[in-house]
Amino acid sequence: MHKRLHKKVKIMAEITRLPLKPLKPPKRRKDMQDGAGESRVERIRCELTREILAGRLAPGSRISEEVFSRQFGVSRTPIREALKHLSSEGLVELRPRQGAIVAQLTVSALVEMFELMALLEADCAALAARRCTIEDRHAITSAHEACKRAAKCKDPRQFYRANEKFHECIYRTAHNRMLEDQVIALRNRLEPYRREVTFHPGLMTLSITEHQRILDAILSLDETAARAVTHSHIDTLRNDAVSMLSTRAGALLRAG
Repeated sequence: MHKRLHKKVKIMAEITRLPLKPLKPPKRRKDMQDGAGESRVERIRCELTREILAGRLAPGSRISEEVFSRQFGVSRTPIREALKHLSSEGLVELRPRQGAIVAQLTVSALVEMFELMALLEADCAALAARRCTIEDRHAITSAHEACKRAAKCKDPRQFYRANEKFHECIYRTAHNRMLEDQVIALRNRLEPYRREVTFHPGLMTLSITEHQRILDAILSLDETAARAVTHSHIDTLRNDAVSMLSTRAGALLRAG
């Protein structure tokens, strides 16, 4: 009996000296792994946002989970997560039994959003006139010159990109991150309508004139003038966008 007990003790001692291998966690689907899944959802969200803002996914169009899951080479789960993010940003509507639809504004909603945009951009311009540095002055002036070159070439796409940079320079020159984030978020919701308005005849020439007034007010450190001319500039965009949307709605009604 003592021999058997001694043998058991010896075996247990040998076992305790064996190196323990760590347990491997169960495998998860590649598109749902921590970190990788999160970055994949963000990448899909950014790509869908670009498609919407560029007008390739038009307001009212359906976003197919199946189509985009094939395009990105993932399951539908990260596509759904990305669409939830876009819905919270107001770019997408999630409708029962219909899926995801690119958000389409009514005329009244468009008016209200442009009214708010005018107030926010006017505040940015006023703060820019108060706080602009030498670097800010160079950046805004350079952005304005790029707009003028695009208008001279009669290139609406190039003008749109230059115009976007001009306005972003003003947001940054306000040196108020909270205000900048709010105005960019609202601009993104209005982007498809602002983009389409850019192609209206005569708008580039008018915008150049208004940009010059905004630039002059900021460089003169005139907060009141900067606020007024910027508000008027956004009102011009609002009027054109509302006219465009009203015309389109009337055409749909007549067709129906």
